[in-house]
Amino acid sequence: MDLAGLRVVKAVADTGSVSRAAEALNCVQSNVTARIKRLEEDLGVDLFLRLSRGMEPTPAGRVLSGYADRVLRLVAQARDAVAEAAGRGGRLAVGSMESTAAVRLPPVLARFHRAHPDVELTITPGPTETLLADVLAGRLDGAFVGGEVVHPDLIARRIFDEELVLAEPAAGLTTESARRTLIAFGRACAYRGRAEMAMREAGRVPFRVMEFGALDAILGCVGAGMGVTVMPRSVVERDPWRELLVARPLPDALARMPTQFVRRADAIETASQRAFLKAFSEDSCSGIPLKAAAAGATGTPTSRTGLNGSSAAC
Repeated sequence: MDLAGLRVVKAVADTGSVSRAAEALNCVQSNVTARIKRLEEDLGVDLFLRLSRGMEPTPAGRVLSGYADRVLRLVAQARDAVAEAAGRGGRLAVGSMESTAAVRLPPVLARFHRAHPDVELTITPGPTETLLADVLAGRLDGAFVGGEVVHPDLIARRIFDEELVLAEPAAGLTTESARRTLIAFGRACAYRGRAEMAMREAGRVPFRVMEFGALDAILGCVGAGMGVTVMPRSVVERDPWRELLVARPLPDALARMPTQFVRRADAIETASQRAFLKAFSEDSCSGIPLKAAAAGATGTPTSRTGLNGSSAAC
């Protein structure tokens, strides 16, 4: 059993197929098959069921895949820690809601890059539920997500609060159909959930939903008079949308949306990650002021099992 074998086990377990695992590992299928066979002979158990539709882990295979995931993440963390200690900067993979990436991150990224030019930083935008899954799977070191996060394997640190508003075209809604059309992200987004509640409270029922996967597409369609949306005020009131959209306040229960930085509870917080979050705490334009930027940081896993899906945001 070695790191290469563990990578093969995890790839087959994740993809459910020798061919897809070989593609992910950039090797030939015969190498994957041979690795799995040698591991099964070494451990004396079958790790996968060979099915007509692919490969399915046995109970023993699921156990080994779980250990492989943890070992490989720890190895990656060790490499980054050594690189940092050697002054080579290390790597940092961060996920972010698209609205946060568009409005909040640019000045922070600029400050961080000036102070830490050797850190290899990547930003991956996405909806909260996807980002949480990527953090849990070790594909991201951490992510900025919306709403309260409750999961035993995650640590959540509250960074700032956004004020959500109902955005309408500045030229007005000219048809009843547009008044009852919600333009939004998919259902994994709490902006979507808050928007649906706002539509109901405003009596705009029944309403229809037009889903888009890009922030500017949503805002552009609202500006063109196709419907309404719910977004952070910081997004609606930036150029060029401030001339095309008008922000209507929402009730307090719907307006306040916390943005939190989450990471795995068993992951080591690197110097690069601490410096990145410090750059955020030094930013003077980080949403609705909090008494402390780290007010939600506990240093321990969140207390209850499961994710609070109703508070997920894009």
